[in-house]
Amino acid sequence: MSALTALLFAALAGYLGGWYLGLWVGNFSLVLLILSAVTFVYWLAERFKFRPEREAAAATLEAQDAERRARLAKDGIAKVDGDIAEAKERLLMQPWWLDWTAGLFPVIVVVFVLRSFLFEPFKIPSGSMIPTLEVGDLILVNKFSYGIRLPVINQKVVPVGDPQRGDVVVFRYPVDTRIDYIKRVVGLPGDEVSYLNQQLRINGELVPTTPLGDDYDEEAMRYMARFSETLGTNEHRIQRFPTPLPFLGGTRNFPYKDQCRHSPEGVVCKVPAGHYFMMGDNRDNSEDSRYWGFVPDQNLVGRAFFVWMNFGKLSRIGAFH
Repeated sequence: MSALTALLFAALAGYLGGWYLGLWVGNFSLVLLILSAVTFVYWLAERFKFRPEREAAAATLEAQDAERRARLAKDGIAKVDGDIAEAKERLLMQPWWLDWTAGLFPVIVVVFVLRSFLFEPFKIPSGSMIPTLEVGDLILVNKFSYGIRLPVINQKVVPVGDPQRGDVVVFRYPVDTRIDYIKRVVGLPGDEVSYLNQQLRINGELVPTTPLGDDYDEEAMRYMARFSETLGTNEHRIQRFPTPLPFLGGTRNFPYKDQCRHSPEGVVCKVPAGHYFMMGDNRDNSEDSRYWGFVPDQNLVGRAFFVWMNFGKLSRIGAFH
């Protein structure tokens, strides 16, 4: 069993190492599910086989020692050398391969349940959500805001709520569902969304914005115009280039693309049922629904709501809109 356990740990290390080196896209939920199942098997084996065997061996040792002492006592020897306490302790001790499997099962299961159904941490990898979120922000995502979903396959089993305009949402990238993206919900099912010449309209109505002045974007290494924007009841900040640039296109083929019209001024889309139109707050530096289409409901992961750490800028910690 120790050799098998070492082989399993080597396979896990190889998978995580390849993921870290970018050789393939990892799936942490799947890893946790497999670890939960494997450690559960070890836990059952420990509970019903290995621990009873160790306890039986310890009991046998105690019985043999008691028998020896009783035999020596009959011969008039009252003082007997030898203490079996250490030997008994060694017999009862878990081997390393059980300590690192069955012993970790409760912890892994708790992490798996919390991460799958309650809250999941994510790291912001790009500047598409500046100024709301910055590169390096470690955020928490509420996994039950939009329904309880089965882990790994992300299938909704209990409806709870639906995204609202202005929500910051983590979702599975429609082009490659192994990758998680984060954007802001701009269009709901049935909405007509237009973004033309840096002006956002929902169902023909201009989304209110208030200028906040220019600010320097360290990632873009230039000054950007910042605004306060109100989507529904959600007020948040966005940024864009100080002067409009032509929409350069570069769009993909995506489902329901016939419901979008692209032009040098921007894009106009009718959001199909069961889908959402997402945009980054860094409006002129965000690859979003304007380029790769709508996000199906089944791709939703949860609502992002809190920055719990940014090691380069501790002042980032806190809730955001």
